[in-house]
Amino acid sequence: MEKATNEIAVGLDIGTTKIVAMVGKYNEYGKMEVLGVGKSKSLGVHRGVVNNITQTIQSIQQAVHEAESVAGVKINDVTVGIAGQHIRSLQHSDYITRPNADEVIDDDDIDTLCNQVHKLVMLPGEEILHVLPQEYKVDGQAEIKEPVGMYGGRLEANFHVVVGQVTSIRNIGRCVKSSGLELSDVTLEPLASANAVLSQEEKEAGVALIDIGGGTTDLAIFKDGIIRHTAVIPFGGNVITEDIKEGCSIIEKQAELLKIKFGSAWPGENKDNEIVSIPGLRGREPKEITLKNLSKIIHARVVEIIEQVFLEIKNYGHESPKKKLIAGIVLTGGGSQLKHLKQLVEYITGMDTRIGYPNEHLAGNSDSETTSPMYATAVGLVMDGLVHMQRQRKVVQSKAAAKTETAVPIEADTDTEEMINEEEQPKVDLKPRKNILEKWTEKFKEFLDNAE
Repeated sequence: MEKATNEIAVGLDIGTTKIVAMVGKYNEYGKMEVLGVGKSKSLGVHRGVVNNITQTIQSIQQAVHEAESVAGVKINDVTVGIAGQHIRSLQHSDYITRPNADEVIDDDDIDTLCNQVHKLVMLPGEEILHVLPQEYKVDGQAEIKEPVGMYGGRLEANFHVVVGQVTSIRNIGRCVKSSGLELSDVTLEPLASANAVLSQEEKEAGVALIDIGGGTTDLAIFKDGIIRHTAVIPFGGNVITEDIKEGCSIIEKQAELLKIKFGSAWPGENKDNEIVSIPGLRGREPKEITLKNLSKIIHARVVEIIEQVFLEIKNYGHESPKKKLIAGIVLTGGGSQLKHLKQLVEYITGMDTRIGYPNEHLAGNSDSETTSPMYATAVGLVMDGLVHMQRQRKVVQSKAAAKTETAVPIEADTDTEEMINEEEQPKVDLKPRKNILEKWTEKFKEFLDNAE
């Protein structure tokens, strides 16, 4: 094992069709280099939710083992993505009145405000996953992105709150732990995919990321560099396969191959005389299917998925001028590789569309497999893991530096932490979110340990 494990991060994408373990590290140019990928067929997951613990554990172990042998490292802890039909999001605004308006606002005030949102009463069995601050108001002055360092008595903020089912999350934690791995971080999958495929300019201009997986379609909307809306729609590529299976009376394996090889989302593309022959079962006659019929079946279902997503985009308020998504739509995930899907999405929504490849932050020599849209979530999870590790290392270093400066250690500590945040200027939109996310991860780990 020649590589030092302290500088690598591992992303574990537990999907409905496949489980991917990806090992990555930063190269000398600050880009992410993929050291190894392992993938296995996901058998115990349905629509993003674990429904068979034993099979999921086997699949995770298989993917992790494969990634270990390719990368030549031992994997101990992973960053896991959470998705599934139980995820929903809501907007909430809250405020705190500060006891001393003559002191400037600091991170503790923001934490107090966020913790207040965590106390929101949810439906039974639900838990708040992420509390993402959007804009702040200080004493009625609106549209403040960074209130730290300002004077004010009343601190107010709009929040994007992501909610999920406790049991589903606990099951994922259980599977990871039982596979002999540690959870180093937990991220919402649409956020991970967004990190991997979107550029900062797109997030500023306004963009909707649609990640079409096997069991679910994830949506994340960004505007002015801040996440504005997330949603998980409980169907994806698998329902298209189901429809082909039913419509053509063939088995699932054949339906999946048909979809990948000959499938198109635009029936007008196929001529009437294009026919594909499928071998019959055990001595039965082969079946002949016209490609036009195949694409009609696919088209009907894809339109339904896109319309559902478009409804969510409208709910966010895309039609009002201030909330307009100038960069349009980015499609990613395995389902985005369907032929003519881009054209169909543009036709239905009237928004600019591109296919998102996770090469935005990858090293230039990455092979074509890793930069496939199928791996967007895995790449995003590794990136999150690397950022998390970097931040932890800096905090440790800053504390060590603070201890050596014996004069006023406490102040030195807070100053150095502020310096850390200033150093990471390009990722401005991540800073407040990460602080809260890290605290949430800690709480989540405690919650999992108590549950066992």
